[in-house]
Amino acid sequence: MPSMSNSSLRIVFMGTPDFAVVSLKGILDAGFNVVGVITAPDRPAGRGRKIQESAVKQFATAQNLKILQPTNLKSEQFLEELKDLEANLHVVVAFRMLPKGVWQMPKFGTFNLHASLLPQYRGAAPINWAVINGETKTGVTTFFIDEKIDTGGIILQKEEEIQLEDTAGTLHDRLMILGAELVVDTCQQISEGKVASTTQKHFENLKPAPKLHKENCKIDWEAPLANIHNHVRGLSPYPSAWCYLLNGEKEESIKIYKTRIALEKHDYNVGRLFADKKTLKVATKEGYLQLLEIQLSGKRKMNVSEILNGLNLHENACLR
Repeated sequence: MPSMSNSSLRIVFMGTPDFAVVSLKGILDAGFNVVGVITAPDRPAGRGRKIQESAVKQFATAQNLKILQPTNLKSEQFLEELKDLEANLHVVVAFRMLPKGVWQMPKFGTFNLHASLLPQYRGAAPINWAVINGETKTGVTTFFIDEKIDTGGIILQKEEEIQLEDTAGTLHDRLMILGAELVVDTCQQISEGKVASTTQKHFENLKPAPKLHKENCKIDWEAPLANIHNHVRGLSPYPSAWCYLLNGEKEESIKIYKTRIALEKHDYNVGRLFADKKTLKVATKEGYLQLLEIQLSGKRKMNVSEILNGLNLHENACLR
């Protein structure tokens, strides 16, 4: 591929959340020519159901970029509008699965940023699952999109350590910045005609990153203590780990955002809840999980020290 100036690339950027905004800003700051932005349609959100624009749309509007918000990526109208932009490269960050007619359209192809070291953690929630599974390392990958999900040829990768105190939220923020750097580097390689991709390696034990839903966010108190702790931090701050609080005759769901491991022997049933003036802890098979930040049903997220002031626990209160 011959070398060209950054402005000679005609990029269509596709993305929706904050994670994608940093990459779009990086592309613009590097002097690349973004001829259009594709993002999700405006949707009602929050208690007031007010119409909300995506983070990418808000940023793109402020930059006076051309914006398309298709509801159907296969519609003839959208495909014609996309062709009219005359892009020679599509860049995808935190968007949705693209039909072949879209990713095959530009001369230099379509590449995607994925927040893992592919081929591990293919799927919708790679950051969460890396933390949930207790990994000590992850990273970001750019790859050319093909017909399957997250399987295309790898262009570039960068590693990032996962710290013991990391949550999905803190790791997300670091990978957002690291990923933006990788996107710019990838565009630079394509602009300079130096881009090359390698086929993803085959591993017997691939770890998936499926979509998160209510069932796989629920805490299993029978699991090993470290697993429960990692489950909480891997779902914090969103969508959050949860379970049921049985307090006397009352049962309600609660969300748990921050915990600490306490390896102490005991003879209590798993899930038994204990409180004093300063701490709230749950019995597990290997010790206790101290609860530091939770949200009771109908309440705001609070530190446990705030909750303990008004929490009356039945003597056999438990989490399940």
